[in-house]
Amino acid sequence: MRKLFDMFYESAAIYPDKKAIWCDGKINTYKELSELVSRYSNLLLHNGVQYKDHIGIPMTNSIESVALIFAAANLGAALVPINPTLPVSAIKTAFKAGDIKHLIARKAFFEECEESGGIDMDGICICLDDEYPGTIPFSDIQKEPVERPVIGGITGDETLILTMTSGSTGTPKPIDLTQNNKYLRAMAHIRMYDITKDDSLLAATPLYHSLAERLVIMPLIIGGTSILLPRFTPHIWLNCVKEQNVTFTIAVSAQLAQIVELLSSPFVPDIDSLRCIVSSSALLEPYVRKELIDKLHCDFHEMYGTSETSTATNINFKEAVNKQKSVGRCLPEVEMRILHDNGEIAGINEIGEIACKSTLICNGYYGLPDVFIDAMADGYFKTGDMGYLDEDGYLYFSGRKKELIITGGINVYPHDVEKCVSEIPEVGECAAFAYPDERLGEVVALAVEIKRGKILSKRTVQVQCARNLADFQQPHKIFFVDELPKNAMGKLMKTKLLEYVRLHCENI
Repeated sequence: MRKLFDMFYESAAIYPDKKAIWCDGKINTYKELSELVSRYSNLLLHNGVQYKDHIGIPMTNSIESVALIFAAANLGAALVPINPTLPVSAIKTAFKAGDIKHLIARKAFFEECEESGGIDMDGICICLDDEYPGTIPFSDIQKEPVERPVIGGITGDETLILTMTSGSTGTPKPIDLTQNNKYLRAMAHIRMYDITKDDSLLAATPLYHSLAERLVIMPLIIGGTSILLPRFTPHIWLNCVKEQNVTFTIAVSAQLAQIVELLSSPFVPDIDSLRCIVSSSALLEPYVRKELIDKLHCDFHEMYGTSETSTATNINFKEAVNKQKSVGRCLPEVEMRILHDNGEIAGINEIGEIACKSTLICNGYYGLPDVFIDAMADGYFKTGDMGYLDEDGYLYFSGRKKELIITGGINVYPHDVEKCVSEIPEVGECAAFAYPDERLGEVVALAVEIKRGKILSKRTVQVQCARNLADFQQPHKIFFVDELPKNAMGKLMKTKLLEYVRLHCENI
């Protein structure tokens, strides 16, 4: 199997003067980026980083962060990237779970760590933006040679990334992604979406998440161009697509919903470079999808997957006109089952837990082998998501298993309630969740975000639900919120909803 770092250096040798990456107004050609990767490799190597060492980094979106990914691959080392906006205590917990030996961070992080007792590690520390006692300044990279250090014996089975479960602030599960995992995932997407050296791929999500990592790796191993947003707003996204001639991107659904709101503005630039957008992370509202297809004039896909399995299904809505509520059929690399709680395989159109067997699956949970084994059933990874397959093999997503509401012993799938309420024109977003109840154990509760400038009453929501839902699906409690709690990927944090409404809503 080919190595990511070899493929990147091959691209650099073939296209030395081509634009390899753009981020925040800064451009590196392939020659410049390959020299940065080599310098970074030498900086780490000459300061004691060894094969299979783990390097922790509160990671921001930058060209240097992309260079670090390839430098780690070149050395056979592993990265433990983490959300830099998390509390220091949560970052320290994640780094402990990731068994880091070395640390790369900014001065402010080192200062905060020192105040809270430091981090238990015995390797080097690199300070990215300044000098700090006991650390190596990143500026030392300029002293390093631009010749690539060659490390023998790298097989590709080495861990490259330990990515933490999204939004985790408790005890995280480090998802172990080897170099081979990353290679297979990148190549599967290159084939699925016909990506070539002529494409410019936009990554607009955080680099500590596997989606953005995949989006920057894909173009750089085939001679394409990587476009990396340092931060997301819909204005920045649209202007970037226009100015950088972006042809392909995978975006989270929350971002696309914000982008749609701007598309009717007369100040939005004409976008004519995009040939394909893929929506991921959560189900996209049908009206958002329709607006994007109508106004951006490109192919539009939706995918389903998890960090553990990578993308499992894909659908092209221009082709699958009769499957508009589906998240697609399995990739060639994937087999799928729907499982009942007793482990039996569900029939056609029967809801159960989605389980995947895939050549793209991760290497397990680092340090938690038993947890990963418990998540497997006959070689299939149990995702914790609920859904069903139709007679044509199309998957329909019903929500997270742990988010299932059991009221009076009857199962209620939040997605069914949310789908009904989302049809009210004044509703921006909504989320159904379980609320404790002495008589029934728990009842259906609903958090509703009203569209800007619109007015909505609880009575309107109740009437909509009464007309379209069964008795046991009716929301007993309805909360209007300014915004729903989300993580840095724009993904709704349903586990936080109960705490959120208790804190922000009166007269509960």
